[in-house]
Amino acid sequence: MEEKCSACGNIIKVTAVIILAVGIAAGGCFIGKGFYKGRAADRYVTVKGLAEVQVTADTAFWPIRFSTAGDNLTEVVNNIRENEKTVRAFLIEHGIKEADITVNNFEVADRQADLYNSNYTGNRYIINQVLMARTDAPEKIVLALQNVAKLTEDGVIITSNYFGMRPSYLFTRLNDLKPKMIADATANARISAEQFAIDSGSTLGAIRRANQGQFQILPRDQMDTVSEQQQIDKIVRVVTTIEYQLLD
Repeated sequence: MEEKCSACGNIIKVTAVIILAVGIAAGGCFIGKGFYKGRAADRYVTVKGLAEVQVTADTAFWPIRFSTAGDNLTEVVNNIRENEKTVRAFLIEHGIKEADITVNNFEVADRQADLYNSNYTGNRYIINQVLMARTDAPEKIVLALQNVAKLTEDGVIITSNYFGMRPSYLFTRLNDLKPKMIADATANARISAEQFAIDSGSTLGAIRRANQGQFQILPRDQMDTVSEQQQIDKIVRVVTTIEYQLLD
């Protein structure tokens, strides 16, 4: 009876050892697969996609600064008023609406009242005025600028200071371009990623992470002395950064 019980106990022990061994082996297999999957998730490629579109400005601003001087203040004021009428008529003649022409600045200088220049020579009073022209048809400003010499012929003295004399050309419809440009940039990025996957013997997986990037409005012609706002033709650019998973 004791021998039978001893034999039964040995069988139970052997069975337990076998079950434990199988469990360890199975657990090791699961751990191994889990580790493999974890390493596979770390396999990815980072690519950039570029999209560019050439656009034309849809809004323009042009500050026209003119001056007049003299020793009689009343006469100087009357002259600047006549100059203003001449400049307004010139702009209207070139298609700028009256409502889109505004006084941007008006300055009167009395050189006799200048404590730092009591020994001045020449005219006592100087008046500077700036008319700002705005239009949603920038080509009208371009044409007017080509004919600006006519103002001088009509007796208007065009001057310049921090306002400058150059028009500013703006592109304001960026939001209309964003969806398609992002799609184009993403498509270009995927082409690069697919080529990388082929070269590395992998299969391209899903997007792991994406960065849209910033939209830039650049001058069409790169010149050191001319800024983007001074060119009517521009380039809109966006560069996206995308990470794709790589699969075996």
